[in-house]
Amino acid sequence: MKALSLPLLLGAVFFTHEARAQASVKPAAAAPAKFEQLARTPQMGWNTWNTFACDIDEKLIRQAADALVASGMRDAGYVYLNIDDCWHGERDAKGFIQPDPRRFPSGMKALADYVHARGLKLGIYSDAGAHTCAGRPGSRGHEYQDALTYAEWGVDYLKYDWCDTEGLSAPGAYTTMRDALRAAGRPILFSLCEWGNNKPWEWAKDVGHSWRTTGDIYPCWDCEFNRGTWASLGVLPILDKQANLRKYSGPGRCNDMDMLEVGKGMSEDEDKAHFSIWAMLNSPLIAGNDIRSMSAATRKILTNRAIIALNQDERGIQAWRFMNDGQLDMYAKPLAGGEWALMFLNRDDKPRRYTFDWNAHHIVDEISGSQVHFGKQRHGYTDLWSGATGDTARPAALTVPAHGVVVLRLQHQASGS
Repeated sequence: MKALSLPLLLGAVFFTHEARAQASVKPAAAAPAKFEQLARTPQMGWNTWNTFACDIDEKLIRQAADALVASGMRDAGYVYLNIDDCWHGERDAKGFIQPDPRRFPSGMKALADYVHARGLKLGIYSDAGAHTCAGRPGSRGHEYQDALTYAEWGVDYLKYDWCDTEGLSAPGAYTTMRDALRAAGRPILFSLCEWGNNKPWEWAKDVGHSWRTTGDIYPCWDCEFNRGTWASLGVLPILDKQANLRKYSGPGRCNDMDMLEVGKGMSEDEDKAHFSIWAMLNSPLIAGNDIRSMSAATRKILTNRAIIALNQDERGIQAWRFMNDGQLDMYAKPLAGGEWALMFLNRDDKPRRYTFDWNAHHIVDEISGSQVHFGKQRHGYTDLWSGATGDTARPAALTVPAHGVVVLRLQHQASGS
């Protein structure tokens, strides 16, 4: 599909009706920008794709909204309910996108009202190309129309994919949609799903709130699932691709390691590790399981508020690997108030016993300027999965499960405490 020029597109919008014309051509007071007040900490929510793919309709979305509330996930921070690919119908005679009338007969505005009434926010999906990854109408040449439509529906979040984009400039395409969202006037979180092909971390800070750093995730610990022309990645391959990216992350901008696969077939220890890694590295926490029927164990993992708090820490500093011992990796994350989080990640197929000598470690973060010397500053700590407590006066004797983690949160103790 040949992209329309901006003047022609704005002209098409003008003749729909006066309100749309004013929203699309209203001059901005300043240069277009993303909505900076959004996603100061990584976004949290739920997305349809990992479980349902194209098998979606408005009944499912209403059930998911109710489940987010009933399960306690909304109150734990999961506020975005995101409809992924395949909601699309056709464009009308003026080029405005319509939802699939069979799957969404009540329309998106009614669905947004239902979601908002439950204290949630509605997310939607489109693509920078002429077609989405599932072959539905993409936004190429219709960016300003689509942004205006989403605003009128009451959408709060846009995941923007990168299929059918041969010949397009990624920075240009994503900046165009950013400008369209700003012109439409409704604050909408902008999630770039470009798979890291064009290194969005280098140019997207002022374009979107998060950007994918890899291809799609697959619910396995350490594998690649071959899909022919591309492969989905397990937890460890995605983690390993984050090396050297932490300097690009911060409040309002984060490296997106894709959606969560908790509750999708891995072991409980693998799910805990997966969730902890995503939290420590400040990835968005977007659940992808069937929240209507999840087990108590899955719900407990996804609503572990102590782990979530690491992800939502106001400093927004992404963890880094400061040490490793064979198959045991150790990550550190500075937190607000001078606190720290340490994660011990066992990549191995068997449990690992390890004694961590606090006196031997002076941890320095060159990016944030944070540092701590556990041998000179006594800290108390809490194991965020078991609840066990201790302090740094003596070495920590740890047992890290196979394909699992131990996550400790440390607080400085005053002298004599």
